[in-house]
Amino acid sequence: MTLLSDMASCNSHGQDSSYFLGWQEYEKNPYDEIQNPKGIIQMGLAENQLSFDLLESWLAQNPDAAGFKRNGESIFRELALFQDYHGLPDFKNALVQFMSEIRGNKVTFNPNKLVLTAGATSANETLMFCLANPGDAFLLPTPYYPGFDRDLKWRTGAEIVPIQCTSSNGFRITQSALEESYKLAKTRNLRVKGVLVTNPSNPLGTTLTRNELELLVSFVAEKGIHLISDEIYSGTVFNSPKFVSVMEVLIENNYMYTEVWDRVHIVYSLSKDLGLPGFRIGAIYSNDAVIVSAATKMSSFGLISSQTQYLLSAMLADKKFTKKYISENQKRLKKRHAMLVKGLESSGISCLESNAGLFCWVDMRHLLKTNTFEAEIELWKKIVYEVRLNISPGSSCHCTEPGWFRACFANMSEDTLNLAIQRIKSFVDSSDVIGINVDQSNQTNQNTSTSPKKKLFAKWGFRLSFNDRER
Repeated sequence: MTLLSDMASCNSHGQDSSYFLGWQEYEKNPYDEIQNPKGIIQMGLAENQLSFDLLESWLAQNPDAAGFKRNGESIFRELALFQDYHGLPDFKNALVQFMSEIRGNKVTFNPNKLVLTAGATSANETLMFCLANPGDAFLLPTPYYPGFDRDLKWRTGAEIVPIQCTSSNGFRITQSALEESYKLAKTRNLRVKGVLVTNPSNPLGTTLTRNELELLVSFVAEKGIHLISDEIYSGTVFNSPKFVSVMEVLIENNYMYTEVWDRVHIVYSLSKDLGLPGFRIGAIYSNDAVIVSAATKMSSFGLISSQTQYLLSAMLADKKFTKKYISENQKRLKKRHAMLVKGLESSGISCLESNAGLFCWVDMRHLLKTNTFEAEIELWKKIVYEVRLNISPGSSCHCTEPGWFRACFANMSEDTLNLAIQRIKSFVDSSDVIGINVDQSNQTNQNTSTSPKKKLFAKWGFRLSFNDRER
């Protein structure tokens, strides 16, 4: 008889995935310009370190906020005492205003419909607990953020059924893909409770089109299910088209007085837009009062500290600062994105055309020896151990086509990114790289930058979970 629970003794968390193994190898041999110049460069971490100077400048100019003072008087004792799970009103007000600003003030948010959580990980899991019973399913378009295998399933017992998207149309969501996923869930005797999307997408770095959003809302309305829109990258959109929130689509199509209004929920965080994953700021926004109430009670297990809320309420309430930060951060992301794309193009490697996020969806299908996921993992191991770059293989994101990789660009200096690009170029130019034959006639030119060595392949089924370190 075991003394441990099934959860404690099971291996469903995903620590044996390629994503986590890449992290392990990086941690054994991390790159450092001075101490370890031949180490592994971390390109598997979607972290925004490009605008820390703006945050540090604000802190230096606002010592009262950083020193937990109000009008020069210490409020340390006030903040040190117990705060209930509803959160500080000033912070919730500042956060919903920042969310509106990110969305061009086209939509507004009610702080009474906001639930604070310790990061987006907690927000997504809490929503699963509110919306699904063990064995119920959510549909997710592929490729998707690998951490969802943990966030949505591990403790809740919910299931994920993929909505298969392919490079033939730039991995866009289609009506047929939605219907096929729904039918697949039914054949597995799973009760479908909703659809979850990331907008902008991780790992694609693309925003959902207005047509896709309208399709999704229409689909959940027809099926009588929920829609969760994870919008934690909404402030990272650096190129057209502009970001469109699902809330904007709901209002434009007059869903406010329908049942759908209560079945669409937004997840937000300051981990990406403000580059503060260590502060653990997440939120759920829902028009359903029952879900808000239940999620608020559940948030007791992952509260945001009062000190953090106080500091960030002052920062986000400074509209002059937030306006400057949003604009400058997007400019820096655009420059860094272009740097990586151009560098890869010089090696004959293209990326999916993207306009948001902290990463590129890199097409290395022409470098595979065979069009299989075994070949993808073989190439990935060479990149980790020989090139000494930790990037994420597409199979860890449940991509249906082997040969795609996610490479992050915002968590390092320009010099480090240049070195990473140089390492890739040397690898591609070496005689050790023997790619598959190329058939340009099948290439999707409008969705990838020009490359002379591409071929589209048939769908391949694969499943990998992982241990997330990002949210």
